[in-house]
Amino acid sequence: MTDARAASGSPEPGAVVAEITMSLDGFVTGPNDEVGRGLGEGGERLHYWVFGGPWTYEDDRAGILGSATGVDQQVLEEAFGRAGAVVVGRRMYDVAEGWGEESAFGVPCFVVTHRGREDRTAGTSTYTFVTDGVESAVRQARAAAGDKHVLVGGGASVIDQALAAGLVDEIDVHVAPVLLGAGRRLFADVGGEPIVLEPVGARESPYATHLRYRVVK
Repeated sequence: MTDARAASGSPEPGAVVAEITMSLDGFVTGPNDEVGRGLGEGGERLHYWVFGGPWTYEDDRAGILGSATGVDQQVLEEAFGRAGAVVVGRRMYDVAEGWGEESAFGVPCFVVTHRGREDRTAGTSTYTFVTDGVESAVRQARAAAGDKHVLVGGGASVIDQALAAGLVDEIDVHVAPVLLGAGRRLFADVGGEPIVLEPVGARESPYATHLRYRVVK
């Protein structure tokens, strides 16, 4: 596969982009994802591309993770470089323990939740807890992002909700070369009607195939 299509198009400023990594069989985590094991059992392979190769949860806790290289680094930098705000689900926030005191995204983050809590700031990231649904979260994220994109970063449920509500302009999926067999599945509940996609980009590395699709409105 070449990256000839990778530069063939880019969403308009202010677009809503769903961005996530999944296994070839469609899971964004392995089974039993929890605090300290956010990608579930065997799920580390999903993020080999993010950390430049094999890593473990113990590496994460020890703070000795590597970093993306080559095509993977380019994809990662493009994704976060064009983002002006991020939307995530409460489970992702909780499993990641709110990313501690680190600035996880460097931009405002809106957390879709049924359980309200006080907003917080960590570094250059602000976390706003939105209790009235994904549409409200995306609307607030658009206002915060300005001319930059809104990144809907997961987990699977909040991406499915955004797709079902017709809020997503582009889907960027990083497909890891692994069959997890179980876990949290992406695109399990996106509504009853087909969602038509236009391929606009494809790149690959040893650790992931990076696919971009424009949602045909």
